[in-house]
Amino acid sequence: MADYYELLGVPRTASSDEIKKAYRKRARDLHPDANPDNPDAAERFKELSTAYAVLSNDEQRARYDRFGEAGVGGPGGGGANFEDLFGGAGLGDIFDAFFGGGGGSPFGGGRRGPSGPPRGQDMEVAVAIDFEQSIFGGQIAVELKLPQTCETCDGSGAGEGTKPVTCVECDGSGHVRRVRQSVLGQMVSTSPCARCGGLGEVVTTPCPTCRGEGRVTTDKTYNVDVPAGVVDGSTLRLTRRGAVGPRGGAPGDLYVHLRVRAHPVYWRDGDDLVADIGISVAQATLGTKLELDTLDGNETLVVPAGTQPGHEFVLRGRGANRLQGRGRGDLRVVIRVDVPTDLSADERKLFEQYAAGRGEEVGEFSGGLFSKIKSAFS
Repeated sequence: MADYYELLGVPRTASSDEIKKAYRKRARDLHPDANPDNPDAAERFKELSTAYAVLSNDEQRARYDRFGEAGVGGPGGGGANFEDLFGGAGLGDIFDAFFGGGGGSPFGGGRRGPSGPPRGQDMEVAVAIDFEQSIFGGQIAVELKLPQTCETCDGSGAGEGTKPVTCVECDGSGHVRRVRQSVLGQMVSTSPCARCGGLGEVVTTPCPTCRGEGRVTTDKTYNVDVPAGVVDGSTLRLTRRGAVGPRGGAPGDLYVHLRVRAHPVYWRDGDDLVADIGISVAQATLGTKLELDTLDGNETLVVPAGTQPGHEFVLRGRGANRLQGRGRGDLRVVIRVDVPTDLSADERKLFEQYAAGRGEEVGEFSGGLFSKIKSAFS
């Protein structure tokens, strides 16, 4: 084999980028598809690939520079790493990048098969669930209209006693080839056949039920499992539960957007449940017991005498299930002291006696600082 550097056309001092760039250019020129009349093209391309495989590897390059081919296992020791060179692309994609073709080699190599029936559309649906379902999970019925496989033709789209025929435009390949001239010579690109839509087959006698599409829109119901701990706005993805593709195409996915109904008492704060519970002035002053209707059942909450507005009681492990972990959040009860606004005469007298006993001034005032401030704004 010739010197690897000579095969690539680079000096021995070439950088990795220069080696890669040189290989790209020569691989395009020496590829067998570009030289269909040259029986030696395949061997030359193999030698070029071996040279690049060695020189693109720093360790192998160092051994080659010191010992020659013997240091890297001799000729044919390895081929070029196309994924490394072109970022994971195959040769067809490489030529697409160079020439903008629709796939495959621009030099006429290999006939591509039909792309097959297209995949069905992804579908979306919004479903309302109860607050309790979002906390503990459960199963809901999701109803929607979906394109489904036509039972009359079993998805083929062809009428009874008939079947799709090979497309004469693309000869069943699903693609058509177009030749164009460029500065690099004659180039061939491929694109999906417009007559058959890339399927490679044409329905000449359409099914009367689906009119040749192979699918019909019908009502569909799915029983969907809702994970415990989901929040309002969560989305569940159901693989292959969307619309069926035309002419036997694979189904798309179904996305279920969850809307959580509000609870009359509790709301979410992360994994915690929060409730705002009002008690009277007397209950806050003297203490009381509250019967809470939690999501886990009734719970007695003892409110000590002298409890202040905004005080928070925490019931551990009575909150929402953690969606991404184990256990549950907490239930937090925030105390709100409700001040009465519609006292009876007797109730008012009792409050006045209470205030007098503590030496507190209460009631409407006609003098003093507050009266002066009020009159200033009147």
